[in-house]
Amino acid sequence: MLLCSCKEAQKTIENIKKPNILFIVVDDLGYADLGVMGSEYYETPNIDNLADKSTVFTNGYATCAVCTPSRASLLNGQFTARHGLTQYDGAKSGQLWKALNRHTKLLPPEFNHHLDQADIVLPEVLKDNGYATFFAGKWHLGSEKNRSLPTNHGFDINQGGYERGGPYSGGYFSPFNNPYMQDDEGEQGMSMSMKLAKETSKFIHAQKDSTFLAYLSFYAVHSPIQTSQAKWKKYRDKADSMGIAEKGFEMERILPARKYQDNPVYAGLIEQVDEAVGSVLNTLKELGLEKNTIVVFTSDNGGVTSGDNYSSNMLQLRGGKGYQWEGGIRVPYFIHVPWMEQKRRNAVPVSGADLFPTLLDLADIPLLPEVHADGKSLEPLLKGDTIEERSLYWHYPHYGNQGGEPVSIIRKGDWKLIHYWEDNHQELYNLKNDLGERNNTLMGNKTLALEMKKELMDWLKEMDTHYAEVDTEWDEKARQERLESHKNILMPRLENQRQKMLLPDWKPNDDWWGSAIAKE
Repeated sequence: MLLCSCKEAQKTIENIKKPNILFIVVDDLGYADLGVMGSEYYETPNIDNLADKSTVFTNGYATCAVCTPSRASLLNGQFTARHGLTQYDGAKSGQLWKALNRHTKLLPPEFNHHLDQADIVLPEVLKDNGYATFFAGKWHLGSEKNRSLPTNHGFDINQGGYERGGPYSGGYFSPFNNPYMQDDEGEQGMSMSMKLAKETSKFIHAQKDSTFLAYLSFYAVHSPIQTSQAKWKKYRDKADSMGIAEKGFEMERILPARKYQDNPVYAGLIEQVDEAVGSVLNTLKELGLEKNTIVVFTSDNGGVTSGDNYSSNMLQLRGGKGYQWEGGIRVPYFIHVPWMEQKRRNAVPVSGADLFPTLLDLADIPLLPEVHADGKSLEPLLKGDTIEERSLYWHYPHYGNQGGEPVSIIRKGDWKLIHYWEDNHQELYNLKNDLGERNNTLMGNKTLALEMKKELMDWLKEMDTHYAEVDTEWDEKARQERLESHKNILMPRLENQRQKMLLPDWKPNDDWWGSAIAKE
C-alpha cells in the first residue's frame, strides 16, 4: 500500500535530474542482525530509521552465501555462474583443496579469482555519465598485481580496498596498517567503521556541488570480531538481563551453530557500524543533500552462525553465511529514494544483481541488459507497481568454511529447490509456509520438483559453468571422524569461549584491541 500523496508521488527524476548515490554494503551482516529485521538484542537505531524511510525488500537476496561472488554481482548485475567468481578470492580448489584435510567427497572446481577487467560495472557507467566515484572499505575482488583494484573498475578514489577479505593487518581500531588508507593524526583508537565513514563524508563534502557515487563497503562485521570495553559491557549486561541460556550451540550437519543472539562483542561491532552509517547520513543532511541522494543498504551474504567467529543467529531462518539455506543468502535489502517518500515493505524476491539496473533507471541512464544480464530494474516496485515474476538462481560448487555444501539453487515464487552435487539429491521448501526450511516437501510435490530441477539444470547448461568433481581417494571414515571431532571437541570449546565472554570480568587482552583509548 502506498503511503505517499498523489502530489508527492509526482516528484520524479524529472524534478531531480541527477541524484547522488550512497551505496552501503555491510560485510557478513545477517538478515536478522538489525532491530528493524527482528533482533531484540542488537541496537541499530540509525539503520532502523533508514529502513523506515525505505522500501524494505523482505525477500532480498545476495547472489552467493560468501562474499567475493556476491560483491561482484553487486557491481556487474550478473549471477555467479555467469561471471565465474563462484567462491571467495583465495580459496583452494582441485587437488590443493585436499591439503586442508576436510575429507570431502568432492573436489571444488577452479574459479575466477578477481573481477574481470572486461566487465562493465556500475561505477564505470555512472562515471561515464558525469558521476564522481568513491570507494571505501572491503574490496576482495582482486589486487594491484592483477590490476583489479577499485580504481581499475571505475572508482576515482579508493580508501582501504584491496585483496584482503578482513581487517587482518591491523584490526578494527587505528592504527589499521591498511596499505590503501592512511591513519591520520588524532585517530588512534578510532574504529575502522567510523574511519571509513569519515573518509566517505570527506568525499561527500568535496563533491557536494557535483554528482557522486559513494560506495561505503564496511569491513565489519567480518571476523575477527572486536569492539570496545564499554560496548561489550553494555551488551554483556543486556544478555544477562534477557537471560543467558545454559547451552548456546547445537550441531548443524557439519559444524556447530550458534543458537541465540547473545554475543556481546559482535553486538558492539554492529553498533559501531550503525553509528558510522548515522554519521554519513548526518553529513548528507548537514549539506542539504538528503533529498537528492538515493541510499542503498545491503549485505554481501548471511550472518555467521557457524565457522569464522560463530557470531550470530538468524532467528527464524536456518543456517547462516556459507550455508545453502535462507540464513546464508537472505540479507537486509533497503532502497531509499527520497522523492518517493517510501514507507512500505515489499515481499517480491529480489537479488543483489538487481541494484545495477535499478540505480541506472533511477538516475535516468539507459539500461544495459546485455551487461547486467541477470539484474532487473526494481523501479516499478519502488513506485508501488509490479514486475514480471522470474526465477532466481544460485550456483556454489564449493564447500564453505562455515558448513555449506556444493549446491545449485532455484527460487520460483514461494518455492525453493536445492540440488546437492555430492549425491544429486534435492530439497524442496515452500518458504511461505516453512521459512525455517525444516520440512522437505519433495516427496509430496514430485512433478513441481522435476520441473524446477529441469529449469535449474537448463540454466546452468546455458551458463556453461564449472562443477565439483569426485575425489577418487575420498575416505568416508576420515570424514566421519572429522564430524565427530566437531561435535565432541569443537562445540564444547566454543561453549566454553561463549560462557567466558559473558562473565562480568571477561577481558580479551590488556587494551581491548587498542580501543581502550578511543572515545565512546
